[in-house]
Amino acid sequence: MRRVTNIDNKTSQQPIIEIKDLVKTFHPKSGEVKALDGINLTVNQGDIYGIIGMSGAGKSTLVRCINLLEKPSSGHVFIDGQDISTLTEKELRTTRYSVGMIFQQFNLLMQRTAEKNILFPLEIAGVDKETAKKRTAELLELVSLPDKAKAYPTQLSGGQMQRIAIARALANNPKILLCDEATSALDPSTTRSILNLLKEINRKLGITIVIITHEMSVVEEICSHVAIIDESKIAEVGRVEDIFRNPKTEIAKRMIYSERELSPVAMGKNFYRIVFDEKSSSESVMAKMIMETKSMVNIIHADMKNIDGVTYGQMVIQLPEDGLSASRAINYLRAHQITVEEVGSNVG
Repeated sequence: MRRVTNIDNKTSQQPIIEIKDLVKTFHPKSGEVKALDGINLTVNQGDIYGIIGMSGAGKSTLVRCINLLEKPSSGHVFIDGQDISTLTEKELRTTRYSVGMIFQQFNLLMQRTAEKNILFPLEIAGVDKETAKKRTAELLELVSLPDKAKAYPTQLSGGQMQRIAIARALANNPKILLCDEATSALDPSTTRSILNLLKEINRKLGITIVIITHEMSVVEEICSHVAIIDESKIAEVGRVEDIFRNPKTEIAKRMIYSERELSPVAMGKNFYRIVFDEKSSSESVMAKMIMETKSMVNIIHADMKNIDGVTYGQMVIQLPEDGLSASRAINYLRAHQITVEEVGSNVG
């Protein structure tokens, strides 16, 4: 068995997951439902890849198709270059050892201790007891719960249960870890600790991680790349920072922008979203723009994001209705490499 060791994880451009023309159709009594429609997606080895969408968009069905828990109606899923839809049941079981999975509700066996939950997949795989015991101890250390080995799930917090679920998913040394809404049942502080653990696992072990979520904050916190699903199709795909700076589709804008209504005092028009990074914020570009262009700016909303280790800020501002003043402000910001785009009055 591979020991838990520190390795340098340099993201490879070698694809580890390739999804081609994937379609999944369900046939309930009410009629045909196409959950996935022509999905094409590539995840490279070592990525932390986000798949995000609103409820019912098809993202959970997609993650279940990656390891064939759901069999696609048509199309292909390749793991390490192998079309897994062509495998026999025995071959598929072997391939699934390389794909771990964690769930929103943890799915721990309540009659087993934390230690025995982690042991369970090793028992199924026929690993000898001494090796399995040693591996379990390593994984308890990895998730920072060596003192909870004998605890039952009812004696653990939600975050601790998810850590045990992560350890169990890692038991058979997978190359890929699928996370289906893994933080949705957790409070914000616990969510951050679980995301930090996943980043550490990715860094130490080089495991490719696919995060299924409806929360853009999760993608921004941990992912290098993201695919946005809307109505069973891929709407937009790319690096998280690129989509954050310049979302092209309406669904991407809805996922990224704050969903709060504009303040009742923010009347009129000329609302713009601006995005700046650490360098531009340190140069006080906004303050200089106001002084140099004499443009009065109403700041509607502002926040900061940490995306792949880089801090970004975004603001929604209201510029003067006078077209010349607004143009001066916009041109000044763009000349200083600040992303500027007009937004509707329902974003703030």
